[in-house]
Amino acid sequence: MLGLPVLSALLPLLLCLALLVDLARWAARRRPFMAVRLTAFLWVYLAAEAAGLVALLGVWIVSCFGLRGNALLDLTWRFQQLWTAWLFGAAKGLFGLRLKIEGDEHVEPGPLIVLVRHASIVDNLLPSVLIARRHQIRVRYVLKRELLGDPCIDVAAKRLPNYFVRRDTGEQAERDNVRRLAEGLGARDAVLLYPEGTRFTPQRRARAITRIAENDPQLAQRAAAIERLLPPRPGGVLAVLEGAPGADVLIVAHHGFDGLRLISDIWRGSLVGRTISVRFTRVARADVPAGSAAQVAWLYDTWQEVDDWVGARAAGDGPGR
Repeated sequence: MLGLPVLSALLPLLLCLALLVDLARWAARRRPFMAVRLTAFLWVYLAAEAAGLVALLGVWIVSCFGLRGNALLDLTWRFQQLWTAWLFGAAKGLFGLRLKIEGDEHVEPGPLIVLVRHASIVDNLLPSVLIARRHQIRVRYVLKRELLGDPCIDVAAKRLPNYFVRRDTGEQAERDNVRRLAEGLGARDAVLLYPEGTRFTPQRRARAITRIAENDPQLAQRAAAIERLLPPRPGGVLAVLEGAPGADVLIVAHHGFDGLRLISDIWRGSLVGRTISVRFTRVARADVPAGSAAQVAWLYDTWQEVDDWVGARAAGDGPGR
């Protein structure tokens, strides 16, 4: 909370210094103005955190200090959509991003199991903006526990039906928790997870294929054919398929955030002016096979198709320009 007033007081000076840095980088290498953009976005982020914590406190008070459980959940969910929209809107405006969406009509109705590609530190906001906010689908998220380091996520997401994966509890325990999260989905509900488990890098892909080969050489061959995504981890997907037997599956493929794993990648200026292509495809539950072995094969077929689509976008317009 102290970061915002300090940054606000220093903001004019910092923006002037950032402008000088950007001018020097432009003169030397024709780099886009990134210092000004990143400084402005840092202020936007801290403002969102401060305003968000105050809003969440207000929601708790209005809900009679949490005693009105339904009101607490509903108002917290609505706050979540405003918060993510604020951050994504700021990123879109500051970096000149353009969105191209295919298959938006497939998002409704629920219940849904949403499987999303994970390519960068930015794409986490896409499901909230394009599914939850746009279509008023109440998404339950399966996320890594490290995200609780964000104060607003720590408060808001713990109030809502989400699950943050604990890496030290054992694989079966994690699957049971994910399965329980997927139970009881209604017509306006969805459960979302990232089958890759983490962001793509060539090194992580190589390690994943090696690990798969130790137990299943034939599956490792299929994993090696997926070139631009990490091989999917079946455990969580099988768990949500079991927990939500009546839910269709929504596949969210996207291209344009590739190569943006770290802040240093954004600093180089490659995010500016990108077109972010997002494609929704829906698989009727009747078309998902029964049995774990058949479902693993289906998941790999699905992920291979997403990989092919991403490859076609990359061949057509590079990183998303």
